[in-house]
Amino acid sequence: MGSPQWSRGVRLGAPGSRTTRLELFYDLVFVFAFFNVTALTSQQPTGTNLLRCLLVLGLLWWCWTGFAGVGNVVRADQGLLPVVGFVTIAATFLLALSMPGAFNDRPGGLNGPLVFVGCYLLVRACQLAVFGLLARGEAARWRQWRRLAVLPVVAAALLVASALLPNRISGDGAATALQLTLWTAALLLEYAAGVRLGGTYWVVVSAGHWAERHALMVLIALGESIIALGVGPKFVTGLPLTWPVVIAAVLGIAVASVLWWAYFDTLALALEQALHRSRDPAHRARLARDAYTYLHLPIVAGVIFFALGLKDLLTEVADPDNPDWGVPLGGYWVLVLYGGVSLYLLSLVACGLRALRVLRWPPVLAVLALAALAPVGARVSEVGALALLALVCVALVVVETRGQGRRRHRVRQLALAEQEAAEAEQSRWRREHL
Repeated sequence: MGSPQWSRGVRLGAPGSRTTRLELFYDLVFVFAFFNVTALTSQQPTGTNLLRCLLVLGLLWWCWTGFAGVGNVVRADQGLLPVVGFVTIAATFLLALSMPGAFNDRPGGLNGPLVFVGCYLLVRACQLAVFGLLARGEAARWRQWRRLAVLPVVAAALLVASALLPNRISGDGAATALQLTLWTAALLLEYAAGVRLGGTYWVVVSAGHWAERHALMVLIALGESIIALGVGPKFVTGLPLTWPVVIAAVLGIAVASVLWWAYFDTLALALEQALHRSRDPAHRARLARDAYTYLHLPIVAGVIFFALGLKDLLTEVADPDNPDWGVPLGGYWVLVLYGGVSLYLLSLVACGLRALRVLRWPPVLAVLALAALAPVGARVSEVGALALLALVCVALVVVETRGQGRRRHRVRQLALAEQEAAEAEQSRWRREHL
């Protein structure tokens, strides 16, 4: 990589590199993609559509985490990488547009499932092309790269089969089962085989960049929950702002704020510090894979389910044709709403256990409380169910913040000292060179 012919096209990252503005621009398209994931189940709330939502989210996350890996190894805003990034976000945007028809082609226009597969393969090809460029000249890495390059091709073939084969089978149940099986096989192939083959191939060049990229994606997902709460087909233009709407809005923001606090107050800082302390490249790669690539997926999924549960809630509460505090939430939606928050909290517990060897009991107790309150939440009004959720979440923050004590103080002070040291070094450099 030090040869002149490659240095103009690709510039390697450094241990202290952070997220670039160009990467943040690329992430904007993933905001749209995550928002579109909920469209798979919001119109037809069934268990099958919820599973489809998870499968699409899994493949979308694999696309994003591959892009984050590229930005960790090379500088995303230098050389040819902006061009690669623009191709990636264009393909991702088209992939997001095709999501509503990713399983069943809609009449008119292009074939939805095949467009989805083609865009997915293009995104993965862009990422692998960069890694292939880095592997040239090293025989062992080149052989490993060729094995990795086969995986998205096989996964795409399974997705194409899922689009074509069910049409040849009589019976909607059998066709749906075959389609979901092929999608699951494609997802498992990418996650299981990809990680196994890439375990000795990929290294985390910058721990700060890797932690920051994933923290920003959690922040984006939390932003989607606020968007889902405030955007409805009639709310902005046609429905009144009533006291039940005001209370529901405050409760929704309270829950979203608690979810932010549960991750960003200390856990995100402690995870990054653990990744920095991991000096062995293989150990660091495993920690990055487990705590971030694997365990941040259910974190994001939990927020998206929470956002799905909030979608159109204010619209229904404000509708004059409904009771003042909304209709009863029902079993399915309380599962989505409470289950999403529970999945988020349990994933945070798993992250802490994997990276810090610390079991955080307050989130576990909060999940048990939500499980006990779920039957009540299904029978009461929408605002009542949201109030129960907010009550449990606020209690969680109070108990956990008071209980962490010295550990919380130590983690936050260490993060503040690192920030001040980086700011001082940047100020010194600017005084000398600018």
